[in-house]
Amino acid sequence: MSEYRNRTTGAVNTQGEIRRSMPNTSLPRVWTSSICDSLGIDPVLAAPAPEASGEYKSVGRNGVVQDANGNWVFAWVERDMFADYVDEDGVTVTKTEQEQAYTATKDAESALAARNTRDGLIASCDWMAIKAFEGGTTVGTDWAAYRQALRDVTDQEGFPNEIVWPTQPE
Repeated sequence: MSEYRNRTTGAVNTQGEIRRSMPNTSLPRVWTSSICDSLGIDPVLAAPAPEASGEYKSVGRNGVVQDANGNWVFAWVERDMFADYVDEDGVTVTKTEQEQAYTATKDAESALAARNTRDGLIASCDWMAIKAFEGGTTVGTDWAAYRQALRDVTDQEGFPNEIVWPTQPE
C-alpha cells in the first residue's frame, strides 16, 4: 500500500485516502514525481524494521522520518513487550511475572513441537521394529540406539530450545 506525506501538514495518507479526499479530481493510476509535486506530497518508502535488541522487546512502526538522502521512510521504535500494571482486582502484575509466563508458554510450545517431531521420527522407523518382530528377530543395535536416542531427546540439557537430533542409521 503506497503512502504519501503531505508537505504542508506532515500527515501521512495512503493513495486511496488522498483520492477519496479529492472526489472531483481525476488522478492517474501511476503517480510520478510531477504528480506528487502538484499534489504537494512526497512518497514514503518502505524501510525494513530493525531487529529487536532483546528477547522481551518488539519493534513497531512509528510514523515516518527523512533519511540522509532526503527521502521519507518508515520510522521504527523499539518497545518493551511488558510493563507493570494493575489488574481489575487491584493486583499489581509485574513485568518479571509477565516475562516468566511468556517464557513458560513459549517453552511449552517448543516442547510440544519437539515432541511432535520426535514422535514423527519414531513413527517413520516403526517399520524396522515391526519387520524384526514379525521375523522373530531383534532390532539391530544401530536402530535400537537411534530409537532410544529419539526417546531421550526430552532429557537433553537445553530441551526444548536446544536439541541435538540423532542421526538415522543407513
